[in-house]
Amino acid sequence: MRRGIRILLAMSALAIAGLALAADKGPGKGDIAPAVLGTTLDGDTIQVPQYKGKVLVVTFWATWCGPCMRELPMLESLQRVAGKEKLQVVAVNIEDRAVFRKVSQKLTTFQLTIAHDYGKRGSDAYGVGGIPHMVIIGRDGVIVTVHRGYSEESLDGIVAEINAALRAPAG
Repeated sequence: MRRGIRILLAMSALAIAGLALAADKGPGKGDIAPAVLGTTLDGDTIQVPQYKGKVLVVTFWATWCGPCMRELPMLESLQRVAGKEKLQVVAVNIEDRAVFRKVSQKLTTFQLTIAHDYGKRGSDAYGVGGIPHMVIIGRDGVIVTVHRGYSEESLDGIVAEINAALRAPAG
């Protein structure tokens, strides 16, 4: 009887651990994107529904992340080429507010939206456990793909996915 109880407890612990891991992963392909993203330097709230009808690329980043810093100019270029009527890139900084303020002021020429993840609401909603972390969201608000911990070599494939999302018919 005790053995049965121990097995049941062990199975319950594994199930709970599995749920916790699944929760850390966050939403994935085919899921409706969580609304919350972050806030701008001016304090405006940035949410997914604002961009309905556009392909939305959300990247969570920090200044100390080399791949993140290399992808921002690439995403800025993609934003300029595609145009804001079709594509919106939102770069969500996960650092403290002081760092966010400083870096935002240096990126004022960028057309992409720079946001801050105040209170980790966006990171938690998207299951960000490490960076870089990018989510491509279709015009219908459904997640097309999620990239976690990718390298610079992955950027060409990611650009191809964004272009495919731009070519896809509106839902």
